[in-house]
Amino acid sequence: HASAPSEPIVRPLSTMLRGFSLTALPFQTGVPAQDAFPTKLWANLLGRAVRGDAMTPTTYPDPRGHPALREQIAAYLAIARGLRCVPDQVIVTVCYRGGLALALQVLGASGQRAWMEEPGYPITRMGLEMARVGPVAVPVDAEGIDVAAGIALAPDARVAIVTPGQHSPLGATMSHARRRTLLDWAEAADGWIIEDDYLGELQLGARAAPALASGDTAGRVIHVGSFSKTLKPGVGIGFVVAPMALATRFGQAAATLGPSFFAPSQLAIAQLLAEGHYLRHLRNMKRLYAERLSALHRALEADYPLETVAGPIALLRLPQGIDDMALARRAPELGIAPSPLSPWYQDPERRVPGLLLSATNLRPNRVDEAVAALRRLLADRV
Repeated sequence: HASAPSEPIVRPLSTMLRGFSLTALPFQTGVPAQDAFPTKLWANLLGRAVRGDAMTPTTYPDPRGHPALREQIAAYLAIARGLRCVPDQVIVTVCYRGGLALALQVLGASGQRAWMEEPGYPITRMGLEMARVGPVAVPVDAEGIDVAAGIALAPDARVAIVTPGQHSPLGATMSHARRRTLLDWAEAADGWIIEDDYLGELQLGARAAPALASGDTAGRVIHVGSFSKTLKPGVGIGFVVAPMALATRFGQAAATLGPSFFAPSQLAIAQLLAEGHYLRHLRNMKRLYAERLSALHRALEADYPLETVAGPIALLRLPQGIDDMALARRAPELGIAPSPLSPWYQDPERRVPGLLLSATNLRPNRVDEAVAALRRLLADRV
């Protein structure tokens, strides 16, 4: 008999997330607008795919993902992200985290150090640590990751993880000059860049900047994308675009270490892409998010000026010394779920308190209620 654990089993990411499979609350980041999801269309496409899959005799599926989906992802990336690739470079994954795990496995990064943006996505940092990769916090400025600082801090690093489309979480788009410097570093150092295309297609103020991989002539960028923030997290599908030189290794890793996927979900997304529904959905989301973000700014501008950061997310900076994590833990009791800024910093000396406020699920009839709850949350602490 297995002995009883000496400590209780803790829910994953319990310090960051309020829970799993819960209804989205106002200000919650990482969750697209629940009321804008094309539910009937998705149900029809998924139902059709389930029936077709059930009636089709199959053997083992391609571990890289369904060919129809990989073909449509390649076509979509050429149009929306300026990234030209062939379907054999595309590997279907479990969201962003699956793409990160696959890339670290293929690169054999265990025991090495990797540049990571400071501030940067906490789950990326945790993922690196779980894979026995040492994250090195490299400062980010208005142009993106500071490559010169990265070289000074970790000249031995051969991997960099970046969010060039919109920096996560502060929103800067990596400049052309900085992109060139980063690509030159990777080529000269025999290094690899993992591009997390965070909200890359949801830049609200202007046309989306092209993917970093679109300008990669040396084949050093591994592009990672996901449908979680544009469709819904429960879809659970992302993708990697491997450089040509690594495509075979990525396929082998997917075949031996990757998960299996529900074929109908892949086919339904393939149809969304092929029939133009996905691009129309993105256009609708950008319009909706711009309206909701503007409403949020208007509701708070008199007392709490906000900074628009990435896509539909605004940042409320807090005075030094305020415990933003304590505020975030208490917030769901008031029916809201802002995210604390401080955990995005690896270096305690650089930490800045703040609350990240997503406008995605801020429906017009709930703005006043949500803002009133936020004011109550802040009243005793700021």
